[in-house]
Amino acid sequence: MINRRDVMLGGLAGAAAFGFGRVNPDFLVNSAFAAEGKALRFLGAEALSGNWDPTTHTNLGQLIVEGFVFGYLTRAPMKPDKPDELIFELAESMTPIDASTMEVKLRKGVKFHDGTPFTAADVKATYEYGCQPDRPAQWYPGLVTIDVVDDFTCRINTKAHAYPAALYYYLSSFLPIMSAKDIANKAQLSARMNGTGPYKYVEQKGDTTVLTANADFFLGAPKIPGVEYHFVGDTTTRTLSLLNGSADIIERLEQEQVETISKDARFNIHKAVSVENKYLFFRCSKKPFDDPRIRLAACHSIDRKQVLEVLGVSGTYSKAHISPVKFGYTEVADYPEFDPAKAQKLLAEAGFPKGQGLPELTYYTSVGFYPKTKEYAELITGMLQEQGFKVNLQTLEVAAWGNLLYDKPGGGEGNMIDCGWCTGSPEPDLVLRTHFHSSSKRITGIVDKDIDAVLDKERNATSIEERKKILQTETLPTIAKKAPALALFTSVFIHAYSKKLDGLYIYPNGMQDMTKATLA
Repeated sequence: MINRRDVMLGGLAGAAAFGFGRVNPDFLVNSAFAAEGKALRFLGAEALSGNWDPTTHTNLGQLIVEGFVFGYLTRAPMKPDKPDELIFELAESMTPIDASTMEVKLRKGVKFHDGTPFTAADVKATYEYGCQPDRPAQWYPGLVTIDVVDDFTCRINTKAHAYPAALYYYLSSFLPIMSAKDIANKAQLSARMNGTGPYKYVEQKGDTTVLTANADFFLGAPKIPGVEYHFVGDTTTRTLSLLNGSADIIERLEQEQVETISKDARFNIHKAVSVENKYLFFRCSKKPFDDPRIRLAACHSIDRKQVLEVLGVSGTYSKAHISPVKFGYTEVADYPEFDPAKAQKLLAEAGFPKGQGLPELTYYTSVGFYPKTKEYAELITGMLQEQGFKVNLQTLEVAAWGNLLYDKPGGGEGNMIDCGWCTGSPEPDLVLRTHFHSSSKRITGIVDKDIDAVLDKERNATSIEERKKILQTETLPTIAKKAPALALFTSVFIHAYSKKLDGLYIYPNGMQDMTKATLA
């Protein structure tokens, strides 16, 4: 968090003492007022939830739409050469006062789309509502108190909750700021989006979300007068729509579509190493994957290099449970690699020599959203079967797969499910703590005191360098050793778009900045 410099979080005050991340004020610049033109048509791979309260979902398509509508205290470009860079947006500064207090100075003159002025009361309402343990999104590290100093100054206070306030530095780029008035009226909060961002929510028409330019956006109205997010679940349909002019930008392309579009001079291809790792999650709260030896045996049965050959341009090799653009990433020396002999040794130690006696295992994957899932899931199924695992692969449409994704009392559906996890912040705990700490265990159901201990230790570190060291030498190796999931690869996000679209920035989680963009 904060920066890759040695920054102490105890007993010091003032930004100069803490050296928080590099801030590039030129990243967002004033754009000319909107000119006449057409709305941009974006074809997304994920259906939206229909509930516009940002705390109710982990839906990536909806996060992308929220990025157009809501404002954030900061934004994180997460470029590979500067993964810790933050750009102040609704915040003008974030200054640590002590280990449990961070002061935030806010931008003046900003209004929500309904005309309500933005103040510190909105930050207080957003954070204190979003941190509640009953909120499905669960992005917050714990309960938090926001002390309002004046209309444009507030303090993030974690003293009563026993964790460092500095955890909110990178999280500030991922938590959309809601109106306090909306939070007081939950029906209104769920019914429509009301942010401070460059685009306003207009309506939902079937699978299409309609946005219009915010003429009062504090950086100047966007030149593109509107954005339409269309859910189109099939990759081929998205590609054909781009080629025939029905779409301006599409996402989640596969090798074949990239090759086809690359031959057409009318389009650009954008590739970026993303914040998303694609995981094979094990249901750790029920047999047989309650035994880490069985989980590791499954990991050693999978040749991830062959998976990448199937995936093509849409993935890159990873040796950790977080992406290389997350803070604290390192290649874990003992990350489980393809080793059939180790798989057999572990199976025998667990009492299932050559897989004899193991129950049939159900493996769920989806089609239409992530690239090549069916193809590489079939490959993984075959590899597991070669080592004695009896695997029943179930390939589901995205909606059906999503309904089975999360853990529940007694264990989640099936025994394995693959899923990516994509968060618009360098903060590693948005992945690690969300999935592998017993307080959350979103998909795996894992409860492991050793994993909890190393996750708590890195979270409570008193300096950035200490936290980084713990992540790299204790947290990530422990998770790799316990294997509640196998990170198959890091996703490479591929977008294709018309060359008529210029000035677009695509974040490594798929969100987009169109404040400088034009569409001819």
